[in-house]
Amino acid sequence: MNNLSECAKACIECSLACTHCAYACLREEDVEMMRECIQRCLECTELCKLCASFDQRQSVLTSKLCAVCAEACERCFDECSTHKDDHCQRCAQACKKCAEECRKMAA
Repeated sequence: MNNLSECAKACIECSLACTHCAYACLREEDVEMMRECIQRCLECTELCKLCASFDQRQSVLTSKLCAVCAEACERCFDECSTHKDDHCQRCAQACKKCAEECRKMAA
């Protein structure tokens, strides 16, 4: 991943963390309580993958997509940071970093 931008790297790491978090939440005892977390993680992971792909292709739409991705990451961070589970906390930190990198690209 040496030739990837910092944004693309953060997006890939965030996508992996969100995917892991969503599936870990599905294994929780009270899945209903984790519904919002799962939904936000799944939205975030898809946008992160798309954003990394657009960035790699140097698309003219990258900055616009990065703004949307940053918003999704911030929403996911807001939700995951409220849960004490390690997977949620790791996801929240990945989302925070990704949102920061995406905001730089969106500027």
